Amino acid sequence: MPDVSRLAQVRARLDLPVARRASGLLEGRHRSVFKGHGQDFDDLHLYAPGEDVGDIDWKSSARAGIPVVRRFVRESNLNLVLVVDTGRPMGATAPSGETKAEVASFCCALVAYLARDRGDRVALVAGDAERLVQLPPRASTQDLEVLLSTVEGLWRPDAPPSDLARPLDRVLSAFRRRSLVVVVTDEARPAAEHDQLLRSLRVRHEVMVVQVADLSPVAVGGPAASHREVEDVDGALRLPAFLRGRAGLAEAAAGERARRRAEVADRLRQVQVEGVLVDGTGDVVQRFVELLGRQKRARR
Repeated sequence: MPDVSRLAQVRARLDLPVARRASGLLEGRHRSVFKGHGQDFDDLHLYAPGEDVGDIDWKSSARAGIPVVRRFVRESNLNLVLVVDTGRPMGATAPSGETKAEVASFCCALVAYLARDRGDRVALVAGDAERLVQLPPRASTQDLEVLLSTVEGLWRPDAPPSDLARPLDRVLSAFRRRSLVVVVTDEARPAAEHDQLLRSLRVRHEVMVVQVADLSPVAVGGPAASHREVEDVDGALRLPAFLRGRAGLAEAAAGERARRRAEVADRLRQVQVEGVLVDGTGDVVQRFVELLGRQKRARR
């Protein structure tokens, strides 16, 4: 990673209208989480581009002749809990050509940046089959930079296998106050063995999942279409270069990948958790804003 702070990197890539929209959608999290507990009406203000149209007070807008938004005073800040999969599969390659760890790192930095700008606190629970790291909720820039640096230090080519159940279970036991839980993992997870944990978490918290996609090793064109062998980071499989780029093999692999993605998406629907799949750092911001929007609509 460059020496530039991780939060500064997010700020450089986040357009102001998008930042405002994301902030407005997180405000919706506050209203749903703390409804009746510290959410008092403050005043009305003119609608600004980028704010969520769902927050417009239509009766007041009709009287004023212009769109106005109802604003609330918040007495308590929200905790965001980052649940991060640090297993070996996160060292594989994403469709963008970046490592999945690089994409996941940007996801974490985006959440931390948005939280810091709102004065919210971010906690970390990161783990795999052998390691489990927990950092308490913090809101200062320095603390969030430490959090992001800690996560990046856990992603290594020789990392233990993934075990998403361990960090999920830790969140369930360690965080009693209602929070927004953002799970960052790869596209193969959550799996069936995580269903009960997700259901239990959803009773107490708002939960959403960000999945980082895998690059197909047999894709025609793109980052996979080199002449090097492809090695499975989580096993002993090696794919010879002469098998890659073959249309029939690529089509079969695409079908299997679509089946697996549909299976995971259906599982998330059944446990009533919103999720989003990202291909690289270039689409993280827009996809995360879409995820926040779906989560907000689901709460109405």
